[in-house]
Amino acid sequence: MVRRGPSTQGHCRVARVSLPTVGRWKTRYAERGLAGLEGDRPGGPREQVPARVRARVIALTRMTPPDGTGLSHWSTRELAKYLTRAENITVSWHYIARI
Repeated sequence: MVRRGPSTQGHCRVARVSLPTVGRWKTRYAERGLAGLEGDRPGGPREQVPARVRARVIALTRMTPPDGTGLSHWSTRELAKYLTRAENITVSWHYIARI
């Protein structure tokens, strides 16, 4: 059988994605047709952090840590630990670093 049209690598170049991504697209298309290419992103839903929490993180980064912490400045990890321990706010240090 002779294939017509762009190669898988050609699709990668055009879409600017990796070879495994195109492979997943082809598999989903073969299994479900166009419906397999639409809809939800793979993986779990992305959780949004409330604006109140974001504002609190920003406010704390502008303050010196409380005396009882023994810190001279905040690190992302220490700020995440402090928020969990003192204010019952759970965010990752990755999130704090992105702000």
